[in-house]
Amino acid sequence: MLKAELFEIVTNGENSGVEFKRDDIRPEQLAKEIVAFANLQGGRILLGVEDNGEFTGLKRAHTQEWVLNAFRDKVHPQINPFYEEILLEKGVRIGVITIAPGILKPYVVRHNNREEVYIRMGDRSELASREQQMRLFESGGLLHVEVLPVAGTSLSTLDLSRIDYYLRSIIKDPEIPKNDSEWIERLLGLGLMAEDGMGHSVCTVAGLVCFGINPRRYLRQAGLRTMAFKGDDKVYQALLDVVLDAPLVGRWQISEAGQKQLVDEGLIEKFSSAIEPLITREAAVIDKNMRREKTWYYPWEAIRETVINALVHRDWTRTVDIEVTNYSDRIEIISPGKLPNSMTISKMKAGQRSPRNPLIMEILRDYGYVDSRGMGVRTKVIPLMRTLNEVDPEFEATEDYLKTILYRKKEKG
Repeated sequence: MLKAELFEIVTNGENSGVEFKRDDIRPEQLAKEIVAFANLQGGRILLGVEDNGEFTGLKRAHTQEWVLNAFRDKVHPQINPFYEEILLEKGVRIGVITIAPGILKPYVVRHNNREEVYIRMGDRSELASREQQMRLFESGGLLHVEVLPVAGTSLSTLDLSRIDYYLRSIIKDPEIPKNDSEWIERLLGLGLMAEDGMGHSVCTVAGLVCFGINPRRYLRQAGLRTMAFKGDDKVYQALLDVVLDAPLVGRWQISEAGQKQLVDEGLIEKFSSAIEPLITREAAVIDKNMRREKTWYYPWEAIRETVINALVHRDWTRTVDIEVTNYSDRIEIISPGKLPNSMTISKMKAGQRSPRNPLIMEILRDYGYVDSRGMGVRTKVIPLMRTLNEVDPEFEATEDYLKTILYRKKEKG
């Protein structure tokens, strides 16, 4: 690091990626800052700098060895830091510790026979909440929230007729359970049920949202909120504001003639029925085939793909619904949670795949709701919007959500 860069960083002050510390702090205090940065997006710790930006310099001897010992003894899993010292006027030395974003989250401070998880919150490092720890475990690949048990549920919470069809007709399972104990054993094996630690077999998140009866009764965020407004902004009076509650997959059966029939709509079908009248227009006259021509304001496949992506990739630790809002000039789809793992908008557009909920993804893929390649944004959403609506979709990713905006086709003439 050059002196000019150091001066610029100090001038800008502490933030979510920069921390100032005197070098007389204890090893566990340094470890706290290291862990907080590693659990977020990385950062720099400047040793020998006061909170007000004054350069007091390093006082202790062998600072580098002391820093490396703190990493080795207090931080778990191990992190390989980059340490350097900048020499200023009058022999003042500043230590710069650079921490990259961790890939083995969550990182913990080990001290006094305890392990504590910290995360960076603005210019402070704070103990991570239970929800934040769950997200860290998930981002580190150590936990899939979709297979966690849902309290208060049981075998009777699941629609076994839907699961029977899935086993019998979708994945061609040769052995269908015959009684409750066999069903529980099979569903535990499939990840649709789990033991709750208190002697009960309950639904997992995946089991409930894919095959549950009224999933929102037990998991409030399992629905899909659909809204519509006459203008280009939210106002007090909505044309539509409903929270849909249903399992993701429809209930199908095979007729005596061997035909596949939809008996009960799933969440995806219910959404389609609710939104279609708002995004289409029927002609005033009947054509020669005794039909009214229907005009679509958006490519339906782009909307379907975006909503299914939101359902498949949402963060189940967030206790809010997915929102699909129709305005006069656009549709916005908001999926709760930051992008999973190291995914970015650029990577998503390029077609990179990183499923947050692989079990839910596979079930929807088995039914044909999800493209087998998992590249719908690149191969469907973007090209369809460019071709049919002559405008690219917009994507906005934050720590709390991914928002996709599809702009309405402009009417000609």
